[in-house]
Amino acid sequence: MSEQIDHERRRFLGTAAAIVAAAQLGLIRSANSQPGNSQSKQLPPINPGTNTSFGALKQINAGQLSIGYADVGPSDGAPVILLHGWPYDIHSFVDVAPLLARAGYRVIVPYVRGYGTTRFLASDTPRNGQQSVVAVDVIELMNALNIQKATIAGFDWGARSANIVAALWPERCKALVSVSGYLIGSQQAGQLPLPPQAELQWWYQYYFATERGRAGYDKYRREFSKLIWQLASPKWTFDDATFERSAAAFDNPDHVSIVIHNYRWRLGLAQGEAKYDDLEKRLAAAPVIAVPTITLEGDANGAPHPDASAYARKFSGKYEHRVIDGGIGHNLPQEAPQAFAQAIVDVDRF
Repeated sequence: MSEQIDHERRRFLGTAAAIVAAAQLGLIRSANSQPGNSQSKQLPPINPGTNTSFGALKQINAGQLSIGYADVGPSDGAPVILLHGWPYDIHSFVDVAPLLARAGYRVIVPYVRGYGTTRFLASDTPRNGQQSVVAVDVIELMNALNIQKATIAGFDWGARSANIVAALWPERCKALVSVSGYLIGSQQAGQLPLPPQAELQWWYQYYFATERGRAGYDKYRREFSKLIWQLASPKWTFDDATFERSAAAFDNPDHVSIVIHNYRWRLGLAQGEAKYDDLEKRLAAAPVIAVPTITLEGDANGAPHPDASAYARKFSGKYEHRVIDGGIGHNLPQEAPQAFAQAIVDVDRF
C-alpha cells in the first residue's frame, strides 16, 4: 500500500419532518462505483432525537466478554449489527434501530468492550483495545447469538471493526455500511509522520500517549468527550440530555484502559497480544473488501477522515459512496438517522 493511501487512511481516525427529510434524503450527493439496485423502498423521515431509549437491554457471554446489547425488531428478521465508536455509545443508533425494525430487520446494537454494561468475564484478561480484538468481539457476539451472517454498519471504531469483519470474515458479512470508508490500519502506518496540520488533528492521540493524558482522560471523561463531540460535529446542536445518555457508558470500569490502549497501540507504544499477530499481519496488508458496500460521509465532519478518492478502490464488489449534506458531522447515525438507515436497506438489496 502506498504511503499516500496510508496517509489518507490515518487521517481518519462524529426541524419539521419535511425539512429533516430534505436534509437526509433530497440533499444526498452520490459518487457511484459499481452501483447496486437503487430501487429500495424509502424509509420514512425521522426527526433526530425522536427516540431516547432502547428499553430493556440484554446481556450475553461472548468470548472474553459479557456483552450488553439492544435487540430491536422481529427475532426472525434479517440481522443487522450496528457498531459505535469513541467517545460515543449505542445511543448513536437510537433513531436508526426503530426505522430498521419497522422495515423488518432484527437490529443488534452492542456496547463495545469498555463501554456501558459490557464487562470482561475474567479479571486477568488483558484490557486490550487493538483493532483486531475489537473486531473479534463482533464475531464472538454473532456466534453467541447464532447469527451466521449479518449486514454490519458502523462509524469511527465501529466502522473499522465492520471493515475488518468484512475483509477477514466475508462469509459472516452480507453487506457493509461504513462511515468514512476504509479504516483498517496498522502499527506500521501509524508510525509514519504527517504534515503538521494533519498531526494537529490527532492531538488527543498524542495526549493519550502520556501518563498525564491517561490521568486527564480518567479525571475529565465527560468534559473530554463533550469536547470531541463539539470538534467532530461542529454544526450538531446536541443538548445536555443527549450527551449524558451516552456519557453514562464511559463510567465502565475498563473504559479508560481500553481507550488508552487502543490509541497507544496504533502508535506502536503499547503491545498487542501475540495470539492476534496473524490477524494484524493480514490487516497490515490492507485487504480489499469484496462484500457489497455503501460508504458515507457527512459534509461537516470535523474529525480526521480520508477523502473518498483515497479508498474507493479498496471495495471490489458493488459499491456506492454518499455524502450526506445538511451540516452532518462525525456521529452520522445520530445526526442523520434516516440517511444511515436508508443506506443499510439499500446495500442489503445490492
